Amino acid sequence: MPSFDVVSEVDMHEVNNAIDQANREVNTRFDFKGVEVKFELTDQEAILISAEAEFQVRQMVEILRSKVIKRGVDVKALREGDVEIVGQKASMTAKIQQGIEPELARKIVKMVKEKKMKVQVAIQGDKLRVTGKKRDDLQAVIAFLKDSSLGIPLQYVNFRD
Repeated sequence: MPSFDVVSEVDMHEVNNAIDQANREVNTRFDFKGVEVKFELTDQEAILISAEAEFQVRQMVEILRSKVIKRGVDVKALREGDVEIVGQKASMTAKIQQGIEPELARKIVKMVKEKKMKVQVAIQGDKLRVTGKKRDDLQAVIAFLKDSSLGIPLQYVNFRD
């Protein structure tokens, strides 16, 4: 029976390259001269953005977005937090979305069932497995999910006949 998986994954190597490029850019920009600023990848798949003022953090977020886009990573995968000001430092944590959250997975399953497509959708951890009798039905599900705005980047992998 034909099937495929719906996942939301980010290439962490490309994210790391984007962070390195963003750090290089802020170190050479005139408006950041003499200011201690940095992008840092934490171990729980989040990017720590720190500077001396809130407006500098906002500028750095735009630099990070441009670098991430250039590296081919979808910007929807970055979940930006609030700017926290502690003493003379401002910082923000941007989480990197990996996997499909259970609430969103249930929402996707419900959306596909409401369309009355002849497929079965099963939640398997942080991904979805879609199976059907015909390839055309599976391709219709892919087209439907691409058209719906879910707020996270989706990839369609392991297509099998």
